[in-house]
Amino acid sequence: MVFLVLAIICSSSLALLLKYGSVRKTNIILLINGNYLTASVFALGLIIYKGGFHFSWSAVLFAAFLGIIFAETFVIYSKAISFAGTALATVSARLSIIIPVIFSIILFDEKPSQNIIIGFVLVLLTLYLFYLSLKNHDSIADSVKKYFYLFLLLIGIGVVDFSMKIFERTFDIAEKETFVFMIFFFAFLYTLTRILSAKIKYDKQTYMIGLVLGLPNVLTIHFLLAALLTLPAIIVFPVQNIGVILLTAIGAYIFWKEKINLFGKIAIAVGIAAIVFLKL
Repeated sequence: MVFLVLAIICSSSLALLLKYGSVRKTNIILLINGNYLTASVFALGLIIYKGGFHFSWSAVLFAAFLGIIFAETFVIYSKAISFAGTALATVSARLSIIIPVIFSIILFDEKPSQNIIIGFVLVLLTLYLFYLSLKNHDSIADSVKKYFYLFLLLIGIGVVDFSMKIFERTFDIAEKETFVFMIFFFAFLYTLTRILSAKIKYDKQTYMIGLVLGLPNVLTIHFLLAALLTLPAIIVFPVQNIGVILLTAIGAYIFWKEKINLFGKIAIAVGIAAIVFLKL
């Protein structure tokens, strides 16, 4: 249970650090570059600890593609938090589990269970509640922008998750640690290229936030895997997702007085129910 709590804290701190960066008006590319530098160093250390590199060139190319997707998804996550609020962005990120489910049904001919179907319907209802929450709070133009980033975040993280499933089905599992390192490293190189090409000015405090951001980003995965060794997945995944949503919403309210209207609160509740059904 300790590892599950640590996974929830790390995952929640990820969103809250992005919110902090948004409040400080930091350059998101610089921040993300620092994040992936930390993540790359940790992942490299794990490879060395486990005995060296294992990779194929096809895995390298796939990792390079995913590195770009990872980095851009982080940008979207930051913008979703900035425009739509931390709580709704976190719910949208967690609802992304519907994307691998849909792709698995279409591409791998997997049969959806009754719980999956109910979860899918609840996801659609949550997205509609997002719309109502934003519509009642802002002008049409602002609502569309916020909704766009929430929807794009759901798609982006969902594609990332499904890509990992493709890796597990296509590549040798012995390549996994190296594959994860390469994703982080290519994301670092991609954001570094953007920094240099756009001549983004280095800001020490922003970069330090990014370096710190990399710690929960990496540790979440390891704490989650450790939790799965002692608790059943049917407990770990729903509790982790629900815990992250609630802790993030509470943290955003405590630190920035970020409030959620009635439709937003209902969206969070329905989104939590959707996650439970999709994870059962």
